Amino acid sequence: MADSKRTHESDRRKKKYRSDGTPIWAKRYIDGPGIWVSCIKGKERQTVAECYDLFDSVASELWPMESDEDNMESDAVDDEDNDLSIEAQIVNEVNAMKKSQKEPRFVNCQTNTTCVVFISCKPPVNPVQLVLKLVKDVQTTGIVRSRCIHRLVPVTASCGANLPEIQGLCRKVLESFFSEHPGRKFNYKIELRLRNHSVISRPDLIQHIAQCVPEGHTVELTDPEVFILVEVFKSVCGISVVQNYYDLQKFNMTEIANAKNGGNIATERQVFGARDARVP
Repeated sequence: MADSKRTHESDRRKKKYRSDGTPIWAKRYIDGPGIWVSCIKGKERQTVAECYDLFDSVASELWPMESDEDNMESDAVDDEDNDLSIEAQIVNEVNAMKKSQKEPRFVNCQTNTTCVVFISCKPPVNPVQLVLKLVKDVQTTGIVRSRCIHRLVPVTASCGANLPEIQGLCRKVLESFFSEHPGRKFNYKIELRLRNHSVISRPDLIQHIAQCVPEGHTVELTDPEVFILVEVFKSVCGISVVQNYYDLQKFNMTEIANAKNGGNIATERQVFGARDARVP
């Protein structure tokens, strides 16, 4: 009995740590990868609806869903099912229904905060590529396909807002980015935003993040090549690495459109198939 109790307590302790040794803290309601969206005050629900339609549209271009050929193959399989027994046909129909039920690519995570929305992204969606596509389209056309969205901040991955987890995540995200540019040395800047968080001080957090940057890369505060975006919201920290952040007005679509249209944004906002209050 005592041995069973000790084994149970040991299992509980193991569940509090990940395989890399970082602790697992309280359950998070916001989880990445995803995109932080700043919006007009009081228009959070409309913003979520616009994000669903806008993000789905761009994601369909970058990461197409099931092709028509797959549907044709499915029809051929249905013809073959006619030769099977009723039980076998039922099994095949159930399996086909399970396969056709696709998880949504984008899910709204409740922030309970005005002017702030977080949309989590499911694979294969890459938040950085998605945001870059959106803001560059605005830079080219001068048109913001939204009435409520202002600024977008991609989150490659997220973790609990505590130093051990943040440092572990930083090393993974930075290693992934720099591995795509072998041998190249960048100058960088840490762009940190704290919202509703007072546990870790800003200087302390920046210092710990800087310790995760591989040797050879240097700090540049005026005109950096690489930006390490760190968003801390309550008990969650999101991290991503981007380029051309200042050139693209810190991914503020309103500012990009203003620059393109000489400061007149009022006539350049368009609704892009926004859904009416069908937001979870």
